[in-house]
Amino acid sequence: MSAPLDVEGPAAPPRSNGELVFAEPWESRAFGMAVTLYEAGAFTWPQFQAALIARIAAWEASAAPGEPYNYYRLWLAALEDVLAGLRTVSTDEVTTRAQALAQRPPGHDHRDHHDHPH
Repeated sequence: MSAPLDVEGPAAPPRSNGELVFAEPWESRAFGMAVTLYEAGAFTWPQFQAALIARIAAWEASAAPGEPYNYYRLWLAALEDVLAGLRTVSTDEVTTRAQALAQRPPGHDHRDHHDHPH
């Protein structure tokens, strides 16, 4: 089973030449978490799509002029919404974990020191 990703529309992930595009390593991890949890049966894809579309619509309605659009921040927020809605995790747990992760130094999970872009 694999996630039925939209190719067009507000929930469609960024692509280049048909391939998914991730600007940062965390984006691919967030993508992988959602797909893996869907494949494990934690939620249905329509549940996730609805949460993602709601997050995108809320961002569009409230974004300040010039505020950069970040699809995968909204993707991750939608995943958090779905999991909190299903009571898989609490909102407080998500906040606590996010704060702990934010405190880690840059490159904390990159053991190899080499020069190449990610």
